[in-house]
Amino acid sequence: MKIIAVIATRPDVIKMAPVVHALRQHRTARVRVVLTSQHRELVTPLLKFFDIPVHYDLKVMIPGQTLTHVTTAVLTRLETVLIKEKPDIVLVQGDTTSAFAAALSAFYQRIPVGHVEAGLRTYDMNHPYPEEANRRLVGTLARWHFAPTRLAREHLLGEHVARAQIYVTGNTVVDALRFAIAKQKKKLTLLQKKYGLAGRPYIILTCHRRENHGPPLRQICAAIREVAGRHPECDYLIPLHPNPAVGVKMRAALCDLPCVKLLQPLDYPEFVLLMARCLFIVTDSGGIQEEAPAIGKPVLILRERTERPEVVQAGVARLIGTRREVVAQHMLRLIEQPAARKRMSHARSLFGDGRAGKRIARVLLSTGRDRGIV
Repeated sequence: MKIIAVIATRPDVIKMAPVVHALRQHRTARVRVVLTSQHRELVTPLLKFFDIPVHYDLKVMIPGQTLTHVTTAVLTRLETVLIKEKPDIVLVQGDTTSAFAAALSAFYQRIPVGHVEAGLRTYDMNHPYPEEANRRLVGTLARWHFAPTRLAREHLLGEHVARAQIYVTGNTVVDALRFAIAKQKKKLTLLQKKYGLAGRPYIILTCHRRENHGPPLRQICAAIREVAGRHPECDYLIPLHPNPAVGVKMRAALCDLPCVKLLQPLDYPEFVLLMARCLFIVTDSGGIQEEAPAIGKPVLILRERTERPEVVQAGVARLIGTRREVVAQHMLRLIEQPAARKRMSHARSLFGDGRAGKRIARVLLSTGRDRGIV
């Protein structure tokens, strides 16, 4: 059975790696990895860390790329690969524009699609944008829907996806997280010294989503300035996204604060270890919402809606939006009230037990064989 796995962004590598590794353990599976290079500089180190070979690089990334460019470039360049390889299955992950375009390209070649991390929804096309639309469009085209939770399964059933095509597997992000911590844990002390964090409490902040560009980002920066001014005994660790709409503006707004550490994007292994020792995390990232509860770290979500409501319902995360006063209020509460922080710090297995990749591989190999795919 020949399977093509399409990878675009850093979260794609993290979440697809456990599936690729699980498939490679079966002699009947031949896996080919296609990199779209939507986020090349963030992806390359992770491919090495997870030992993921790239068989095809679509090289779609250009300066100032638009969603239209990414969509059309992936759609047309992947077509050439699919015609040459003639795979039995195309696997895509999550909600990137590359994932949608890859699923559409496979559909045009009449190749069945497997969707890893299917069924997440906010039911608001603008939050997150364009990810909500991408995920729903992939869901329309997919034959296998690998839902991380029962709630995701319910969303798919509500959209009339056939029950037999939905598999609740857990989220592969937990598989990758456990692998990374086990592989790197001896390096934590060196890492804290590297970033000047030894002996000081610190908070991690990340922001990159398109809906937070512009005025929301200014509000977030103003909140960080307020909190850092009141609590300079804490460090505020901010890995800057390479998008200049984020990185350049955050640097300009916060570079004069000694306790704010503005860093280049961290490698995933470094980020995981630093996350494991922080007080809490402030983020608009979807992946971090999944990772942090697994290691008992509170999350303040810089969004109006989340497609992962399980974390809010479990009490380990709060949706706080981007208004300066609200962001500052919630950050100050978790710094100044250890009891409040402790209530949000219980490790929860909301997204699986670390064996999602093996479940997905097992489903693809068994159901594919049943369907005559060999």
